[in-house]
Amino acid sequence: MDLRPEDLAPRERYKLLIGCIVPRPIAFVSTIAPDGRLNLAPFSFFNGIGSDPMTVLFCPANNSEGGEKDTLRNCKPRSEGGTGEFVVNAAVENYAREVAACAEALPYGESEWDLVGLAVAPSARVRPPRVELSPWAFECETLQVVRTNPGHPAGGNVVIGRVVHIYLSDEIVDARMHVDADKLRAVGRMGGFGYATTRDRFDLPPNREALKRP
Repeated sequence: MDLRPEDLAPRERYKLLIGCIVPRPIAFVSTIAPDGRLNLAPFSFFNGIGSDPMTVLFCPANNSEGGEKDTLRNCKPRSEGGTGEFVVNAAVENYAREVAACAEALPYGESEWDLVGLAVAPSARVRPPRVELSPWAFECETLQVVRTNPGHPAGGNVVIGRVVHIYLSDEIVDARMHVDADKLRAVGRMGGFGYATTRDRFDLPPNREALKRP
């Protein structure tokens, strides 16, 4: 099968993206509105960019009317009317149901924190709080928002943030900054309503050495 994206409806393109790009890590993003109201939402188009400086990205799509979702309204740069800050919290088995529930489309200003009952913990260097139960959290300052189709439903937005503070639970990391995956118990997204755990793993050496493994 050979397809041209322009021949597919946006919903069909979305199904292919989430079905082919798997598993996807989940950014559980906390933000704060300029007036102080809190927001918490999951985004599975998420990844790291680089370590010098330490930068991450996540991608909140436009809403069904082509407008900005609450997270983007809050975390976009101050020059664009936002606060310019956000926190990426871990998505883990311990509160996976709460992560999924925070995708609820609430009216602007209503808090997902109240909906799911997760406890709030203060951040060290940014205004948005972190999830108290989260085993790690990256406090970020927004560097840039790249908009791929402004004003259109399902248009993409790439939020690029610089990590300015890291919270880590002592239980998941050792002195060499190695994170214990068994203790982290992260979850990721598959296609549709599917989720995946990280319990079934295997090791391979890098480069051509990998070809020598049975």
